[in-house]
Amino acid sequence: MTLTRYNPWSLFDQLQRDLSMPLNKFDSDDNGSIATANWVPAVDIKEDDKAFTLMADIPGVDPNAIEVTMEKGVLTIKGERRSEKKSDEPNYKRVERQYGVFYRRFTLPDSANADAIEAQSEHGVLQITIPKQEVAQSRRISVKH
Repeated sequence: MTLTRYNPWSLFDQLQRDLSMPLNKFDSDDNGSIATANWVPAVDIKEDDKAFTLMADIPGVDPNAIEVTMEKGVLTIKGERRSEKKSDEPNYKRVERQYGVFYRRFTLPDSANADAIEAQSEHGVLQITIPKQEVAQSRRISVKH
């Protein structure tokens, strides 16, 4: 008989892992189907006076296999990292790199200029630059009587 150690916190640990997954992993697309991801690249976002810059770590992905789209104020990054052919050799002790489809979506503010977005990939980092545009300032309108 094998003894199994009871860990009362294991359910809470699993809940924490589930909650820390990015919410955009299960976004719907326009066709109503669910877009899922096998893995989610880490993304840094910075903002300065002139632009927003997203930097996504996507090593091992061919830049031609990355699709960046902008529609209705939502920037979408999709692609796929294909797995290397694994041999049947018993030399693999551990496989941690994730393969398959990735998918990220970001809602952009009104100040983002969707017509001037640029993307480039270098050394496994996808950099997307989103210039800012002038946003109409709100003003008070007087009511005449």
